[in-house]
Amino acid sequence: MPKCPKCEKSVYTAEELKANNYSYHKGCFRCWMCNTGLDSNNVNPHNEELYCKKCHGRKFGIKGYGFGQGAGSLGMDEGERQGNVGDPSLRSAPAMADAYNSANFGGTGEKTGPGPWCPRCLGTVYPAEEKKGASASWHNKCFTCGFCNKRLDSTTLCDKDGEIFCKACYASQFGAHGVGFGVGAGALKLT
Repeated sequence: MPKCPKCEKSVYTAEELKANNYSYHKGCFRCWMCNTGLDSNNVNPHNEELYCKKCHGRKFGIKGYGFGQGAGSLGMDEGERQGNVGDPSLRSAPAMADAYNSANFGGTGEKTGPGPWCPRCLGTVYPAEEKKGASASWHNKCFTCGFCNKRLDSTTLCDKDGEIFCKACYASQFGAHGVGFGVGAGALKLT
C-alpha cells in the first residue's frame, strides 16, 4: 500500500490521487506553499512536493529580466520567502561587472564576442538581459548609477557622455550651481 508523502499515512485506492508517481490523499493534494486545493489542471509536482502554478513559478521558475508576467514581476525578489537562497555575489553592480569581465574575456578589458557590448563591463549583451539607455545596450545588472550604483529604470535615468546616472547624482554632479540653484527652500536665504 502506497504512503502519502505529505502525511506519511497509507493511501487507499478510493481516496488516491496521483501526481509524479506518488499517491496522495484527497485532503493532502494541496500546494505545499499556499495550501490551495489542487486538481489535475493546476498541479505542478516537484519531486514529492506539490505546488500550484503560481507558487511553482515563484520557487522554481526562471528569474531575471524578461521572465515574468507584467510589471509586478520586474522586482529584485530572488525567492527568499519561498526558501530559495540568493547568490550574494550578484548583489552589487560592480561585482556583477567584474563577473562579466572575468567570464567573457579574462579581464583584458577588450570587447569580445558578437555585439552589442555593455559600456560598463564590455561584455556581450544578449536580448534576454538587455536594457537600453544613453544610446547603448546594457546588462540588467550593469544598468546602475555611475556614482552610487543605484538600480535605474526609464523614469530615473539621466545620461552624460555615454554614462548613466540616477537623477539625484546627475543633479548634484552636473546640475546648475550658484545663487538660487539650491535644493529646496532651505537654500534660499534672505539677507
